[in-house]
Amino acid sequence: MSKPTPISGFPEWTPAQRMIEQFVLDRIRATFELYGFAPLETRSVEPLDQLLRKGETSKEVYVLRRLQADAEGPAGDDSLGLHFDLTVPFARYVLENAGKLQFPFRRYQIQKVWRGERPQEGRYREFLQADIDIVDRDTLPAHYEAEMPLVIGDALRSLPIPPVRIQVNNRKICEGFYRGVGISDPEAALRAVDRLDRIGPAKVAELLAETAGASEAQAKAALALAEISAPDASFADAVRALGVTDPLLDEGIEELVAVVETAAAHSPGLCVADLRIARGLDYYTGTVYETQMVGYERFGSICSGGRYDNLASSGSVRFPGVGISIGVTRLLGLLFGAEALSVSRSVPTCVLVAVTAEEDRPASNSVAEALRSRGIPTEVSPSAAKFGKQIRYAERRGIPYVWFPAAEGDEVKDIRSGEQVAAAAGEWTPPRADLKPLVS
Repeated sequence: MSKPTPISGFPEWTPAQRMIEQFVLDRIRATFELYGFAPLETRSVEPLDQLLRKGETSKEVYVLRRLQADAEGPAGDDSLGLHFDLTVPFARYVLENAGKLQFPFRRYQIQKVWRGERPQEGRYREFLQADIDIVDRDTLPAHYEAEMPLVIGDALRSLPIPPVRIQVNNRKICEGFYRGVGISDPEAALRAVDRLDRIGPAKVAELLAETAGASEAQAKAALALAEISAPDASFADAVRALGVTDPLLDEGIEELVAVVETAAAHSPGLCVADLRIARGLDYYTGTVYETQMVGYERFGSICSGGRYDNLASSGSVRFPGVGISIGVTRLLGLLFGAEALSVSRSVPTCVLVAVTAEEDRPASNSVAEALRSRGIPTEVSPSAAKFGKQIRYAERRGIPYVWFPAAEGDEVKDIRSGEQVAAAAGEWTPPRADLKPLVS
């Protein structure tokens, strides 16, 4: 077999990095559950017509195909695609299971997704997302939109990562403003403004003219709105100072003020109103969120989402919702690349039980079983080599303690300090800091 060639965009972490990832997921999961979100997992594939019905995603969807056609095989395989986010499958799940759910329904979902975009630092074709959503039947109170940043702020604050800043906007502000100045295609205008950070104001003005039919004056007004940013509710005065009026604009301002003020009361500095944030997917209808890590702003958002009113709907039945998603792989990839995260050892093992001779291995196994029964991660030495070699084996793997069974009494050695003491497998406990690997 020839040497394998890595496939870009499909990360495979080292064991040490995987332990960091699991630590991060445990912290995120714990925060989600503190806020009352229940776990859910949906299938990896969805019908293509569902994946493609909202937003400009057709270039990113991976299609599921059988290698060989099978007339006797399951029907419809050629119309399935891997999900590119967790919101679309969640909306489908709600529609299919509405009769079994209690509303408002609060769920979290931590799964892989697939997106066929160009791999680069912080962007992958296979990656892990951690989502929360709240959906209700018919109507969803706006206070849930103010709750989302609180959950995410607490989840990310529990991790050993740089501080984050959540940028918030409300698409009603943008759409109402565009209507107020007479732009005929507000959705096209939103998509154009969403590219402001990538292509700059001059190119956005051209896009507004080409795709939204905006005049020079209308494009200038749209760009003026996008320049408004404030860490508090003062953004509302700046919007009104532009002299545009529209009922949808007023509704959006009121809702965004509530989000910013709620976040400030919970965690000052967590949120900033930034009216250039639009989000490219068409299904968002209200508050939208993007999150940046301080010092990593050039890589864009590591957590995003928003309010959607029509994604989960069938005929006259509607389930509006609001959700936000942490790009776990994106977050970790950026920090791994900067060598900004480390773990105290590369294996979970806390204790290595030495083997004095192969015929005595059962005694070492018994010690290991006693330690494991008390929650101490333990493994038995792979060979009955000289104790010096067994200690070096533990050192190479970062295992802090070596246990020496003996008929006259067992001893355990902290191989970092050299301290060796008498110990009983049914009683000895390592310091809390050594029990599990520490992420920093």
